[in-house]
Amino acid sequence: MSEQSQVEYEVVIQRNRAIPMRDEVRLATDVYLPARNGEPLPGPWPTLLTRTPYDKLGFAADGEWWAKRGYARVMQDVRGRFASEGDFYLLKNEAEDGYDTIEWLAAQPWSNERVGTVGTSYMGWVQSAAATQNPPHLAAMWVNQGAFNGLTSSLRQGGALELRWLAWAFWNAPVSPEAAANPALYAALDQAAVDLRGWLARLPWRPGSTPLSLTKDYERWAIDMLTLATEEDWLWQLPSMNFERFIEQTADVPTVYSGGWYDSYTRATTESFAAFSAAKSSPQYLLMGPWTHGEATLDRSWSGDVDFGPTAPTSGNLAESVAHLRLQFFDRFLKGLSSSWADAPPVRMFVMGGGSGRRIASGRLDHGGAWREESDWPLARAVEQRWYLHGNGSLRREKAEPGAAPSQYDFDPRKPVPSISANVSSLREYAAPDPTLKDGIWPPTQRSRELISPGGADQRERPDVMGAEPPYLPTAARSDVLSFRSEPLEAELEVTGPITVTLWVSSDARDTDFTAMLLDCYPPSVDYPEGYALRLSDSIKRLRFRRGAQREELVRPGQVVEVSIELYPTSNVFAQEHRIGIELSSSNYPRFDVNPNTGEPLGRHTHTVVARNRIWHDASHPSRVDLPVVG
Repeated sequence: MSEQSQVEYEVVIQRNRAIPMRDEVRLATDVYLPARNGEPLPGPWPTLLTRTPYDKLGFAADGEWWAKRGYARVMQDVRGRFASEGDFYLLKNEAEDGYDTIEWLAAQPWSNERVGTVGTSYMGWVQSAAATQNPPHLAAMWVNQGAFNGLTSSLRQGGALELRWLAWAFWNAPVSPEAAANPALYAALDQAAVDLRGWLARLPWRPGSTPLSLTKDYERWAIDMLTLATEEDWLWQLPSMNFERFIEQTADVPTVYSGGWYDSYTRATTESFAAFSAAKSSPQYLLMGPWTHGEATLDRSWSGDVDFGPTAPTSGNLAESVAHLRLQFFDRFLKGLSSSWADAPPVRMFVMGGGSGRRIASGRLDHGGAWREESDWPLARAVEQRWYLHGNGSLRREKAEPGAAPSQYDFDPRKPVPSISANVSSLREYAAPDPTLKDGIWPPTQRSRELISPGGADQRERPDVMGAEPPYLPTAARSDVLSFRSEPLEAELEVTGPITVTLWVSSDARDTDFTAMLLDCYPPSVDYPEGYALRLSDSIKRLRFRRGAQREELVRPGQVVEVSIELYPTSNVFAQEHRIGIELSSSNYPRFDVNPNTGEPLGRHTHTVVARNRIWHDASHPSRVDLPVVG
């Protein structure tokens, strides 16, 4: 019979306990303890830790929720943020600070010496960072939407930078300790977050050229992100940036990796599970839904403009809520209870597709889907199915004929392809302050707005899309986009797993980018008379990194080379009569930074040039997409 912790206790809170790190910097920590009659109970209690850059005070309700159920719940501001001492450099100190915090908590008199960690995004990232140091008292982790190797996804992809991190710097700088202590500085940084689009358009940045330079470190780490992109650069040697380098020494503890098919960490989540399942003896779990980024999305049925049905949320199928699902996990591995998690399979995933295709009351496309249990990832039973690009825009199982002419287009960095929707997070700006609102250090929540729609959407320009222009046509209609479509499918086709697009390319530039996107193309219908090109996955490859991140290698103008673009994995059923779509180009902005095509050092270019880029697809140069098909 399964057990589950119930609400049994009152809560007392120890605010701003100063936990010393190895370099004597003290991190502000709130401890929520089970109590009776206003006094903390002695325990011993299992401890559940979250380390955050977003102000630990915002997690008070979560702290009380767990303490009432017999956990010591701990929230900590990371170094250099809010009440904690020290200087903040993105992710740099999280491995060591995480280790020191876990071991300090295990030594407290109320602790049962078993510490678990939980959190989303940055708060997922810091968990894996601490685990690389193998803390003796780390007992279990729930990493929601966290990283794996920041050089291959989550920070950079294929050599290009995810611009969300520069946006993150702008909208977090106003709540840096420097800004909190200086109203004039706060006002300047707040305005910079309003002007984010303009600052992104002014790339590359030089030291001292942005308002971020008014803080101690924000501009420095932002420029480091722009300019450091090879494995040998010091940034990617840090255990907090690249967990793949430290697999063998990482703690061997039960871990859940949860994420979404439309999350900014999709590839990292699935790669973490695959790598640590192979390397560790403790149970590892993967939970993948149709979600976008953030804690709240796990209890939603929709992502972007697409709905997946009432079973898509965790509350629609798996548990009362994501919090109760986590309670099952930590009850088992921190308390030793025989919770219902004992029967959990290694992989629980949501297979998208199979809906009616109608526009429902919310205005979203009914794409549908269903949960499924699996024993591994990637699925061993998936079979690679190869689809070849042809010069007439078709996507077929047969290779093209010998001597077929390449497809070509001109890529102008000044007019990049706009990002309609994406696996994105934190790419947001502030609206101008409302003078009727009371002044405050934290800008009102309603002022924050996304530059790109997270999730699924029809790949058609719209008035709210950054860089879009009337008459708002499909992206496939652009002269700098190459579109390939299969014939209508005679039977439904499930694609589940990692996806690779292999291209034979040439350019008259020394360096350029190539982008690829996988689409589920609906036929025309009453609700969508022109059809609906649903984006499933995409990615990018910077040509100088075509052989990997070990080194940069420019090309000779006109040289034909092979490049592989590793799209984020997905799980989708293409319905009968749907078409498989591939769109290729050389930009996806502002999802990624734009290549100037000059071959100059990364993040230090002085001008841009138009590149004539070619995709070769004859029998000797079989450009293709490899799809993992489940029968």
